[in-house]
Amino acid sequence: MTLDITCEKRIYTNDVTSHFHEHGQLLFPLYGSMDLKTIEQQVKLTPDYVYYLAPKSKHTFHSTDQNEFLVLDIPNNMLPGETRDMYVEMNTQWASVKQLLMNETANNAIANLTNYVVDKLDTTTPKSIDYIHKNYKDRVSIERLAAEENYHPAYYSKWFKKQTGKSVKAYLDELRLLEAKRLLQFSSWTITRIAGEIGYDNVSSFTRWFVKAQGMSPHAFKELKKR
Repeated sequence: MTLDITCEKRIYTNDVTSHFHEHGQLLFPLYGSMDLKTIEQQVKLTPDYVYYLAPKSKHTFHSTDQNEFLVLDIPNNMLPGETRDMYVEMNTQWASVKQLLMNETANNAIANLTNYVVDKLDTTTPKSIDYIHKNYKDRVSIERLAAEENYHPAYYSKWFKKQTGKSVKAYLDELRLLEAKRLLQFSSWTITRIAGEIGYDNVSSFTRWFVKAQGMSPHAFKELKKR
């Protein structure tokens, strides 16, 4: 049996419950709060935030105060492939979505709005990893990456290693090395320019790093690929 889209107001109790859904679920706190714990994080969900639970995301939850939540249950066939949990601030965009959902609940015309909502969901590439791929040539801090996922920096490093099998530094070095090798092989740029392009202030530091990673100097690599 296929789940229909459901958008309704729900109240949660102090009973501690653990389960997962076969569908996606978007939680908008209207008032009060919920203590919510997933495999990756633990939060007190308040009206300042929105939480999306991906299908099969096991979670434990309860509430110790009076509360009311607007809950949107999203069938799998409407989701953009595999999604992941999201904990995001209630900005103007999400506040507008919440208000529209509350208005549409009255007449059940929520299919089009749900299609709009799923376009805002995170897919399996985490925001911080996407950020790294777009900004690896710049200085990238753990604090900045952790903020992308709404994680504490200390937890983020462990989470990143679990996601990728590498430390943040090793992951960045791998991307920078691939780009450096591409530029050395296929561009006419000087080694100094290539060093600056991937984030090194001076060619000496770049050369030491490249030799350690590749086993030869950038110049030797460039000459080797000319043959």
